[in-house]
Amino acid sequence: MRYGTRKGLINMNKKILKVCIIGSTGHVGYVFNGMQEMDDISIVGVTPGSTDEKMDAVLEQAKKLGSPAIEYSDYRIMLDETKPDIVVVACHFGDHAKYVVEALRRNIHVFAEKPVATTSEDLDRIVEAYNENDVQLAAMFGIRYTSPFQTAWYKVQEGAIGKVRLMNAQKSYKLGTRGQHYKNRKDYGGTIPWVGSHAIDWLYWFSGEQFKTVYASHSSNYNKDHGDLEMSALCHFTFTNEVFGSVNIDYLRPGSAPSHADDRIRIAGTDGVIEVRNEKVYLINGEAEGIQEIPLVPEQQIFADFVRQVRGEGKCIISAEDSFYITDACLKARLSADENRVVKF
Repeated sequence: MRYGTRKGLINMNKKILKVCIIGSTGHVGYVFNGMQEMDDISIVGVTPGSTDEKMDAVLEQAKKLGSPAIEYSDYRIMLDETKPDIVVVACHFGDHAKYVVEALRRNIHVFAEKPVATTSEDLDRIVEAYNENDVQLAAMFGIRYTSPFQTAWYKVQEGAIGKVRLMNAQKSYKLGTRGQHYKNRKDYGGTIPWVGSHAIDWLYWFSGEQFKTVYASHSSNYNKDHGDLEMSALCHFTFTNEVFGSVNIDYLRPGSAPSHADDRIRIAGTDGVIEVRNEKVYLINGEAEGIQEIPLVPEQQIFADFVRQVRGEGKCIISAEDSFYITDACLKARLSADENRVVKF
């Protein structure tokens, strides 16, 4: 989606929310897209969060949206001087936790790239800081907000497939040439937590069940000199009520493919099957003959949804608790793959 210039005048009846951005590696575009729906929010400061990050593109987009963002070299000085309402964390994945904890301890709301942490110890620190402060947090599980996944979720909630029993999710990406931080586990965190986290989130979101166990495998073979980066992974989850879900993850999508990603999910229930593939939704159940293509609901914006929650105007689809729970599931799946064993929740 292209970023544009906001239209309309600032609503002076509302407090202008101040936003700071730390890093340029993650999905900062969620912020810019969401801001196009809002006229009472301003990016006041940006700073690199990890080695070699450049903030030029972030500053340019902020300027297009009418925000007078200043680039800082030290995030602490930025937070001290600007006193933001929201901090956006989108740096190298292994650095997320440091900034998330700092913001939470300063009682600042946090919109963070996923996974919010790449180690269990860091996740514990984040949860502790969150519980000790009266703040909001959401991780960037933005695919929940896309038209196909929103449409499928609503149909499942309506009972179109009965009770969810089996789920198969896919995340397939082009590899291309990745930055240096993708090449070592400490900075990258692993392909299951980075790429697979979306699909693991879908299983939890669609089923409404709790994780019980995971058995996973991953491989860095044929990764074209990308160090520790795993090219392929497979996860099998068991949930409460004997619901099962699998996730297949890869960087094997050919460069000639028409899109960077191929995201899919198939959900089989007691009364039918629904699928998201090729950005469309297909349903088969007893209510109609053959396979139905379901009209898509409008896409939503995750950052705008989070801001509404910060303002007390609604509840974000992605809660802090969801963000922590899915991160924990990803780290347990990675542990299973590393140690070749079933991991219990």
